[in-house]
Amino acid sequence: MDINKGILKQLSSSRKMILGFIVATIIGTFILILPISLRKGESISLLGSLFTVTSAICVTGLSVVDISKVFNPFGQIIILIFIQLGGLGVMTFSSLLFVVTGKKMTFNERMTLKDERNADGSGEIIDFIKKIFKTVFIIEFIGAIILTITFMKELNFTLSKAIFYGVFHSVSAFCNAGFSLFSNGLEGFAKNVSINLTVAYLIILGGIGFSVINSVVMAIRKDIRRFNLTSKLAVLISIILTFGGTFLIFVLEYSNPHTLSGMNFFDKIIAAFFQSVTTRTAGFNTISIGLMRPGTIFLFCILMFIGASPGSTGGGIKTTTLGVLAFYVIGVVKGKENIEMYNRRIDWNILNRALAILVMSILYVGIVILIILTVDKFAFDQVVFEVISAYATVGLTMGITSDLNMISKILIIITMFVGRLGPMTFALAIGETKKKDQFVYPKENILVG
Repeated sequence: MDINKGILKQLSSSRKMILGFIVATIIGTFILILPISLRKGESISLLGSLFTVTSAICVTGLSVVDISKVFNPFGQIIILIFIQLGGLGVMTFSSLLFVVTGKKMTFNERMTLKDERNADGSGEIIDFIKKIFKTVFIIEFIGAIILTITFMKELNFTLSKAIFYGVFHSVSAFCNAGFSLFSNGLEGFAKNVSINLTVAYLIILGGIGFSVINSVVMAIRKDIRRFNLTSKLAVLISIILTFGGTFLIFVLEYSNPHTLSGMNFFDKIIAAFFQSVTTRTAGFNTISIGLMRPGTIFLFCILMFIGASPGSTGGGIKTTTLGVLAFYVIGVVKGKENIEMYNRRIDWNILNRALAILVMSILYVGIVILIILTVDKFAFDQVVFEVISAYATVGLTMGITSDLNMISKILIIITMFVGRLGPMTFALAIGETKKKDQFVYPKENILVG
């Protein structure tokens, strides 16, 4: 036991996070494959169980089986637990044990938790975690109540079934997981304003990030100066992407007979807004993805790749990464020497990290797409869409997930895992601790552009 503790202490925070997710995934895989989790007469392969648990803990939503038909209520609850676990983070959940038992966390444990939550410092991390759990409970509770009432009214569910469906979809939406207990997702609710706006509200709050929510609350209650630069940038980029995406989806799909054409003007706006919100992180859909126009598919790939905000339940390269790169480009065009936003100067190390995330993400996604196109039978746009959806932990699909061959499924599992923890986490886990250069090479110019 002491040896194991010593080994764990020597692991870096990034390696601890990876190990935590791996252990949790293995446990979940063996629980879901047991008869106690399956409906009578149903079965699932080891790979199918691994795929489902990975998708749940990585809050993606891609699935090789219909979870409403294959898993019984117990199995669905297990999936729900792993969605919540993945949305908040394994280390965040483990920290709850320290809070409950009153034990103190070591410095290394605080640093690991800080890295998982993308917090600025480790000093007040426990207080931050307490706020996270309170915030999550309140948001998911409100969403569950509204959805429960709506399911009872619209589908004539019994109270117990409506509560179960309400809680499941509220947690799935807030954690940006995209899992649904309806075989066709939320396509049957395309014109239901209550479900569209409630799920969108949950997705937005889950995808904006806990630090941003806390920053906004502090700014309203105490001092506007508490609204920090990360929050400003995350909110700005999120607004641009959400409403820009809504407009483009509305225009591109307006006359498409398979998606928006049969709706009235108001329903088209609601459907376009909902899909713009969910495409970046959550994976729910009220219109058929496989029947959308090529331009919309391409737009979805862009929105998925960008994803949510840092420290949130969503994936992607993150809104702030895009924001830093955008302000950098603006600065270059204007001939400025520094990256400036909101009367602040951004450190060049932040730009280096943003560029590294972008390059590593493009390279990883490109390699996986190339391999799947080589070993599987699907069209280029279907594979690109599937891989980006998995990497950004979105969960939208053009309908090929269950038909992927074994190699492709394993690659998608790995991609969901890498996307959830982030490419930088794996890069730091593989690489050595940052070392200061002993000497600096002379400069030489390179012509670009």
